[in-house]
Amino acid sequence: MSRKTHSVQTFLIACAWCFLLSWGLPASARVSRGSSTADATANPDLVCAACHQQIYDRYEQTPMARASGAAANGLLTGDFIHPASGIHYRLFLRDQQAFLQYDRSTPDEEQSLHGEKRLVYYIGSGKRGRTYLFQTDGFWFEAPVNWYSKQSVWDMAPGYGNAKHMPFTLPVDGGCLHCHTSNVQPSVPGSRNHFAGPPFLHAGITCEACHGDPGAHLAQRGKGPILNPVRLPAARRDFVCLQCHLEGDTAVNRLGRSLIDYRPGADLYSDVVYFVRKGEIGSNLRAASEWEALLQSKCKRRSGDKLTCTTCHDPHSTPSPEQRVLYYRGKCLACHTGVKFSEQHHPEQQDCTACHMPREKTRDIAHEQVTDHRIQKRAHPVVQKPDSADFEIVPIGGAQASARDLGLAYAQFAQHGNQAAGERAMQLLQQAERQEKPDAKDPELHTELGFLDQMSGNIPAAEREYRLAIAMTPVDGTAAGDLAVLLAQSGKVSEAVPLWQSAFQQNPDIPAAGFDLAVGYCAIGDPASAIRTLQRVVTFSPDDPKAKRLMRNIANGTQACKSK
Repeated sequence: MSRKTHSVQTFLIACAWCFLLSWGLPASARVSRGSSTADATANPDLVCAACHQQIYDRYEQTPMARASGAAANGLLTGDFIHPASGIHYRLFLRDQQAFLQYDRSTPDEEQSLHGEKRLVYYIGSGKRGRTYLFQTDGFWFEAPVNWYSKQSVWDMAPGYGNAKHMPFTLPVDGGCLHCHTSNVQPSVPGSRNHFAGPPFLHAGITCEACHGDPGAHLAQRGKGPILNPVRLPAARRDFVCLQCHLEGDTAVNRLGRSLIDYRPGADLYSDVVYFVRKGEIGSNLRAASEWEALLQSKCKRRSGDKLTCTTCHDPHSTPSPEQRVLYYRGKCLACHTGVKFSEQHHPEQQDCTACHMPREKTRDIAHEQVTDHRIQKRAHPVVQKPDSADFEIVPIGGAQASARDLGLAYAQFAQHGNQAAGERAMQLLQQAERQEKPDAKDPELHTELGFLDQMSGNIPAAEREYRLAIAMTPVDGTAAGDLAVLLAQSGKVSEAVPLWQSAFQQNPDIPAAGFDLAVGYCAIGDPASAIRTLQRVVTFSPDDPKAKRLMRNIANGTQACKSK
């Protein structure tokens, strides 16, 4: 089966895109931000507007305020044919609801594809792009197609430009929602994209995301305390922005924590630690890594804590396209004073960023560019360096990383085939395991150790680690699925089947788990359960050719199932 890790790395590409997309409310239960009929239930920021009307009015026009919403209120209708898969996608409104339709007609019935999904939310202000969310049986997914505003094109979701089959199981992660919505709800234990109700409660990024809980402030009619990021210690001030504007080459959740646990004023690195390759220059062409590049700039190194995101960016407003050049030029001239800069330094080019912060194409998001925040005197293009056998990763911003955290980070590189990273990950995670307290519950550590043992051929050790992970959290679909594969390979299919059941029940976004479960059912002589499982696979992944072929073969007897 395809392996799914619970670490942050598995959704970094998706989150990078979600960051760039920068209201989701049930159309029947919420009113979009800015509506004349909106109230505090629909938009909690309205209560702030009573005293801060001008700030509220400006903020409502920003991409952050409009970062998510009801799909029907933000649908960009259109259609396109994806060449690699031959699928015709169409987005349209019907009866005031948004839909995605997909079609591929071929002589081969199994290759033909016809269907549609109601789109519930949109993610992205539309300034750079927009994607849409839908749900199947309470599991939430991103649409396989995205709108890219810079090029004004519809195309596949990042990373799927060459996909031969429709990627219909792109799970929505709470960490991504954290940066585009407000009041993200916890997912059902064991699944990152299964929610008991709406995955979030309010549209866009509300005031609370940066200013914290306003309860005491409101209770005292505006006289009570409220968090002002400017008054925080420098690092915690910066974390308010970095909770969404920091990517790194990889990231790891601290034990028992995640990004959705972060609250303004707290230490972000207590929830997540971010890593980059040691000696990396610039952002390595990642879409959402301005902070890493800024740390390398002479402006930041000379200014220290004085220079932060809000030195140049007003979180409450966004300059119009007509104002942009002079607005940011003014920010530069606030420090680079004198006639030498204001009048004599290239008077014909008022846009300082054109030379000193040029834009380059990103390597992780198609049709998108990243502004080079190294702020170079003479711009040099970012060169992506391939991983070497002796490459080293380090935490960003002086964060302290334990052996566990660093081991999990290296393990993520190992999953992409870096053998040296796998060896380093094994050393660190074994050290972390020896240091683990008797009452600790860290299934991710044991799952990753199991995977590394499995890759190195130490199957008994891998089984032991997977069983430890499952004992700590019985609904851990990753460990259950991986252990099931090992058991089946050793002929213990009857033991593997219940593990695959658990994995696929909690994570139907992994069609391979369902396929393996169906094969397992067939092996133990239960073709009816095999077909029901494959039907569920196709419900979530309607363009899965292996599942459809196996279901046909079992039904017509081509695929023989063991008799009970």
